[in-house]
Amino acid sequence: MSNIYFTLTSSFLKALAHPTRLKIIDRLRSEDELCVCHIYEDLDLEQSNVSQHLKVLKDQGILTSRKDGLQVMYKIRHSEVLDIIDLVKKILHNQLKEDQKHFEV
Repeated sequence: MSNIYFTLTSSFLKALAHPTRLKIIDRLRSEDELCVCHIYEDLDLEQSNVSQHLKVLKDQGILTSRKDGLQVMYKIRHSEVLDIIDLVKKILHNQLKEDQKHFEV
């Protein structure tokens, strides 16, 4: 595979690799789209902080946005992102179970 593939993949995964960004994606999981105002209120974070994280996710193509009057609405661009996160959760759950078995012996 070419280096560009690995570079793009790394950048994409780095965009996901922050707790706040994962919380944003999780918040958007059950909504078609949300205003940035609801996202930062729901996560109890500063709007400027949330906006920075939204920009990273949008720049990587993970989220899309549109203006609705004065509001900026965000949504997950491809639902497969949720599959990635769910797979990571499953792997971590399995690792935890394996580690617990190891310490029970």
